[in-house]
Amino acid sequence: MNFDDYCQQKAAPPGSSTYYALRQASAARQPLLTALFALRRELEETAKETSDPTVGRTKLAWWQKELAALAAGTPSHPVTKALASHLHDAGATYPEFHADLQALLAGFEMDFEQARYLDLPNLRRYLNGVGGMFATLVAKLSARNEAERSDAARWAAPLGTALVMAQFVPELGNDARHGRIYVPIDELQRYNVTAADLINRRYSPEFTELMQFQTARAREAVHAALDAMPAAARRDQRCLRALAALELALLDEVEREQFQVLHQQIALTPIRKLWIAWRAARRA
Repeated sequence: MNFDDYCQQKAAPPGSSTYYALRQASAARQPLLTALFALRRELEETAKETSDPTVGRTKLAWWQKELAALAAGTPSHPVTKALASHLHDAGATYPEFHADLQALLAGFEMDFEQARYLDLPNLRRYLNGVGGMFATLVAKLSARNEAERSDAARWAAPLGTALVMAQFVPELGNDARHGRIYVPIDELQRYNVTAADLINRRYSPEFTELMQFQTARAREAVHAALDAMPAAARRDQRCLRALAALELALLDEVEREQFQVLHQQIALTPIRKLWIAWRAARRA
């Protein structure tokens, strides 16, 4: 298996939302973006599927060294080999993205520092690391010129944090079963929902109200971030626009299913994903 095939299978297997979003990017940028999504998936799997914090930190430390090897021109992992190859093909240089990649890794390190967050301001540091920084990287690597790349962080970071907020809604039950609850403690208390309710899959009118609030806030944040995307950047940012449309559609589906996310995985069908991503990428 070559490194491109590895990245495709890791980041965007056929039928996944990422698969359809990446297909909306320009053909020239798809291999590089796929490698970036694969790196994010590697870090996410390390953070969310490693129960022992010591083991998790050790794995992330290995990735930190591998990113340094990428900077030195000696990557060993298929994902970093793909990044090295396609960054060069795109005319980009690794040092330009070194700090952003390290910030992305630092965001996932937070999963081993805490599993609960007191309030939304406390949670935002995590959102900025795993969401805002990733969307900024996608936007920079999708941009056609230096001016658009320099402006990317201004509008892409809020979009990335909004997308992660949206992802928390359908993943709430799965995250809780893995010991992580991304609903702030003060919001659980406001709606009289406990962590035990989430872990033990207990539905209630209070839980429904909590989820209505979480869904509305995430939806509003995604729409606001999309509205802030410059008109000149919209064509080049079709991948991010498709991702946003898919997350919004999934929120609608969760709402239709009356927020039954604690015991099941609610998902869109592949044909719906294809249509939603294609349509979103072609809107003016």
